[in-house]
Amino acid sequence: MKKNWSIISLVLVVAILLSACSEGSAGAKNAEVDDVIKIAWYPNESGSDMKSSRDEIGRVIEEATGKKVEHQLTTDYAIAIETLINNNADLAFMGAQGYIEAKNGNDAIQPLVVPTGESGTLDDALYHSWLAINVDAQDDFKVDGEFSLDKLEQKSISFVSNSSTSGFVVPSSSIISHYVKKSGFEDLVAEDLMEGGKLFSQVLFGNSHQGSAVNLLSNNSEVAAFCDTCVENYVDVVDGEANKAGSVYKVKDDAAEPFNTVTGKEFLLMSVTPVLNAPFAANLEALGQEDYDKLIELFTSDEIANNEKIFVPKDSGESGLFFKSGNERFAEVEDAWFNPIRELSK
Repeated sequence: MKKNWSIISLVLVVAILLSACSEGSAGAKNAEVDDVIKIAWYPNESGSDMKSSRDEIGRVIEEATGKKVEHQLTTDYAIAIETLINNNADLAFMGAQGYIEAKNGNDAIQPLVVPTGESGTLDDALYHSWLAINVDAQDDFKVDGEFSLDKLEQKSISFVSNSSTSGFVVPSSSIISHYVKKSGFEDLVAEDLMEGGKLFSQVLFGNSHQGSAVNLLSNNSEVAAFCDTCVENYVDVVDGEANKAGSVYKVKDDAAEPFNTVTGKEFLLMSVTPVLNAPFAANLEALGQEDYDKLIELFTSDEIANNEKIFVPKDSGESGLFFKSGNERFAEVEDAWFNPIRELSK
């Protein structure tokens, strides 16, 4: 009798486990399309100074779809990426690397649009990854009067997140390509740049582009990686040209958090690298094809291109997620467009 009960118990346990696995797989593959569109935002775009842009994007989406929009603000790249992967968000605005990671985690994730360049096309849909240093320390990073990656050895550095395109993947790729040619660094890989000891004396992560910049300006690091578009609300060029190595930027006197603690501080660009623009990405399982198509039409419309609450005029003095430059607008984009970043992150 005991033996029979043991067999029955075993069968029941197996049945329960199989049922749970089946339900888990079904849940992962079949997200429910509902009347709420949830948008996950990276830490860079979750600040209070970006609220007007987020709200306007939410408003036009509600108008186009007839659904309520909920904004999911985050303090960590991984949270935003996993939220989209796990069908807990319909949309996310994320860097190319974050999109690639999300796509690898759930094939239902597709790019929606990216902001173009001044031409209004994808030909110049680029922003810039910076390696920045303090102005007074610039001679410590030069060889024969020119900035050199050779001088990064045993310096402290701040990155954004290892899921950040311009705040880690692009600069780390450039650094590795340079150092693998040098004796003692032939086997250098991205993981070696995530902590001190191999190349750098110390490695910090700011968790946002703003946070990485503040690490530099607070003297917590000697070098910092961050991008132009994520800090343009807070700084002005005071010497040189925008996005040129050697140019100096100064934090505005009325800069919002987290730059309010370093107002008036200056930094200098040691290195500038073009990067593919960041996409809005959609989870088709959670959003549904019908709303995906509606949002493609909405985002690529002249109405949105001319909406000054979304594409803020550069001379307005207002903060925003996107600033109007030339014929800038949103353009539809395919997955293959991000292949150059895929190659860097392999």
